[in-house]
Amino acid sequence: MIKNDTWIHKMAANGLIHPFEPKLVRQIRSENSTRHVISYGLSSYGYDIRLSPAEFRIFRHIPGTVVDPKNFSPDNLEPTALRADTSGSYFILPAHSYGLGVALERIQVPSNISVICIGKSTYARCGIIANLTPAEAGWRGHLTLEFSNSSSADCRIYASEGVVQLLFLKANPVQLVTKPDRASIRISQRQ
Repeated sequence: MIKNDTWIHKMAANGLIHPFEPKLVRQIRSENSTRHVISYGLSSYGYDIRLSPAEFRIFRHIPGTVVDPKNFSPDNLEPTALRADTSGSYFILPAHSYGLGVALERIQVPSNISVICIGKSTYARCGIIANLTPAEAGWRGHLTLEFSNSSSADCRIYASEGVVQLLFLKANPVQLVTKPDRASIRISQRQ
């Protein structure tokens, strides 16, 4: 079952999300102006988290290298500068590239909940695809956020504004020990 705003708000008081915004924020008012932001905070059946302004890295091509997920080298990631103008603070994700950021919010997933993350349509319309591994039951920390720019134009990704939505799914508590099924035993016996 997907959890609603009442549950998310109650669980946030117990550390589910920090910092927590109890309503969907779409604009920020200051003394002299109002600035539109990409929404973040609590919605009916989810929570829109923000991109931290602390760090954003972009994959760079190093001629002659192949990225190996079993032997990943941080040398393939290049920091990019945080920029700002009247629209807000942002990172630039170059056309046809891939970048990594970190969620501003820290989450603590209960043992009977799994979290899935979906991209926001605001970015999807610009060609930005958010890809994120689900946060499993019991996971704690700041999520690593992955973005792919599938467009032929450089795109902004705004810091301290909404980038992805978390959906909380309730299930029966799990035992965190997994047993291989028969198919995986047969495959490993052949090798």
